[in-house]
Amino acid sequence: MADKVATSGVTKEKGYLYYLGKDGNVWRSKMARGASKGGSAEKVADTNVTREGGFLYFIDKDGDVSRAPMARGRK
Repeated sequence: MADKVATSGVTKEKGYLYYLGKDGNVWRSKMARGASKGGSAEKVADTNVTREGGFLYFIDKDGDVSRAPMARGRK
């Protein structure tokens, strides 16, 4: 399943999308809802994670950076 890569301890707020940026840090963006537009990314935590190929990186329910192997070519 998923492995923890780095602990950031981010507390997630409702209405924001949390993700691992290209620089390896945790970012968040406001989600678009109805007439209100999203966007305006801001850095939340410095983790400096280096990505490896074949893995999906995400922010788990504890607010830490985790990774799971990508499912490729399954039927």
